[in-house]
Amino acid sequence: MITKQDKNATRRKRHARVRTKINGTAERPRLNVYRSNKHIYAQLIDDANGVTLASASTMDKEFSTDSSSNADAAVKVGEMIAKKGAEKNVKVVVFDRGGYLYHGRVKALADAARENGLEF
Repeated sequence: MITKQDKNATRRKRHARVRTKINGTAERPRLNVYRSNKHIYAQLIDDANGVTLASASTMDKEFSTDSSSNADAAVKVGEMIAKKGAEKNVKVVVFDRGGYLYHGRVKALADAARENGLEF
């Protein structure tokens, strides 16, 4: 019998595998990306202390674009997280794509964060 694969369950397994190797510190936090069907979220996380340093998403009040589920919205979130990171004196990060393919909205967010000052 063929069983149907749950895409999110396989993504979570992939993410757990990657997280054994990727770790954020205070000097070099982890830039985590979460993508849903309607929104995209980014966080700068210090795993050593268990603290979120900064976050940005399409749900924020300062986010202003007509659509929150496309690559343009991901670019805007990438710019926002880079600016919030700069306010906290964060320049170098470790990129955690969250088990998603480095393609589309995830790539657009990463490229926008790089263009606005984050290094990874």
